Amino acid sequence: THTGERPYDCSQCGRCFRNTSQLAQHWRTHTGERPYEGPECHKSFTKSSGLVRHWQTHTGERPYDCSQCGR
Repeated sequence: THTGERPYDCSQCGRCFRNTSQLAQHWRTHTGERPYEGPECHKSFTKSSGLVRHWQTHTGERPYDCSQCGR
């Protein structure tokens, strides 16, 4: 990681990654796989962080405040 080496390359497009997790996540762009699905609306996402962010639209949760106005 500190060397900038990217030894894992995508056999489909040649893009290179630092680790197998990044490669697996990238691979979903080729397969269309969206394994993270919302339990209420069934909208699906390629990354778990996308589901978490979307879930906040259902719960109304706003975990970050604006440093300017506090909202």
